[in-house]
Order: sequence, then C-alpha cells, then structure tokens
Amino acid sequence: MTEAEKNPLPLEWKTTQGLTPYDEAMAVMEQRVADIHNGTASELVWFLEHPPLYTAGTSANPQDLVAPDRFPVHDVGRGGQYTYHGPGQRVVYVMLDLTKRGRDVRKYVFQLEQWIIDSLAEFTVIAERRDGRIGVWVTRDDGREEKIAAIGVRVRKWVSFHGICINVAPDLEHYSGIVPCGISEHGVASLESLGRSVTMADVDAVLRQKWSGIFEV
Repeated sequence: MTEAEKNPLPLEWKTTQGLTPYDEAMAVMEQRVADIHNGTASELVWFLEHPPLYTAGTSANPQDLVAPDRFPVHDVGRGGQYTYHGPGQRVVYVMLDLTKRGRDVRKYVFQLEQWIIDSLAEFTVIAERRDGRIGVWVTRDDGREEKIAAIGVRVRKWVSFHGICINVAPDLEHYSGIVPCGISEHGVASLESLGRSVTMADVDAVLRQKWSGIFEV
C-alpha cells in the first residue's frame, strides 16, 4: 500500500488570477504529478488563464499551424492536435490519482466531457459530444456546429494532468492562426458569442458545484 492510500489527502482547488505563463504552469504540473504519485501532495484542480499562445499535442499536423509567427507555440505531451489558449478562456488543469479511480483513461475523458456538459447546462447552453471529434460542441440555430470546449489529457504513472478549457469570452479571431484540433469544417464558439454574459467566477462556481456528482471516488 502506498503512502497516498494509507493517508489520503483531500482534493485541493486552486485559482490563479491574471495570466500564467505556459512554461511556468507546466513546471508546476510536472512537480505536482510527481508529488501525487509519491503520496506527498493531494490531487489538484487548478483554474487559470494563459496569455495568447498555441499548443501542439502529440498528433499535431504542422500544416494546421496557419500562422506560426503569430503567438508562441508550445509542444506538449498531451494527446490531441493544435489548440489555442488565451485571456477569456478558462483553463482547468486536473491532476488526479487514477489508481483510485479504476485506471480507466477512457472513462476519465468521458467524465471530463460530462463535467463540461453539465456545467454549461447551468448557463442554458446545450453542449454535446460528437462521434469522432474530441471536445464539447454546440449547435447554432442555423445548424452550424461549433466547438466551445477542448480536452487534452496526459497520464503519467496513473496520475492525470493537463485537462480542459472552456471558451468564456476569448477573442475567437485568435483561433484563425491554427486549424483547431485538426478540424477545419467547423467553427469555434464561446459563452459570450452565444449571448451569455458570464464571468470566470460564475464558471468556476458551477464547475466546483458539478464536480462531486461526477468525480468523487
């Protein structure tokens, strides 16, 4: 039995104000994942925002980086392709010990999706999964499908990191520098573009409220 199993620590919630540099966030996550595995730190759900940047997942196609000089580009070890992070987007990094949760990565991704879907429903937004497409999607009145939230997951020694991002009120034009997640035939939405006047604090409160029904062991 590991130290973490003998003395489980309560989940920590953390919110960082302002814009967190991407490399700084990665360093924090790397250390926390190691500490969770070693049983010296609790699981962590971390709310933050990044300055404008693009990230390239392990499946990224270089041709999908349309404007390589527009914002910094970070190669990351999470699954997925290119995505955008920037002000007005709620990024949530989720560091969980999946040994306590069945060691089922597919189930974990499903839970992340459901967490987003249930949370957005509180703002009267119908968000859905789409077969063959990662992330969470909304359908406009005219039938257009747009992505409102992205998911990128990495697991090391059965500890998760990276996580989700929800478009609250980012500059959606910033997405034009990439083909988001390799999908060119669909657009990108935000709560703001859907006519929802919602603050980051509103989103954070709902995410915390919806957590226990989905993730509690």
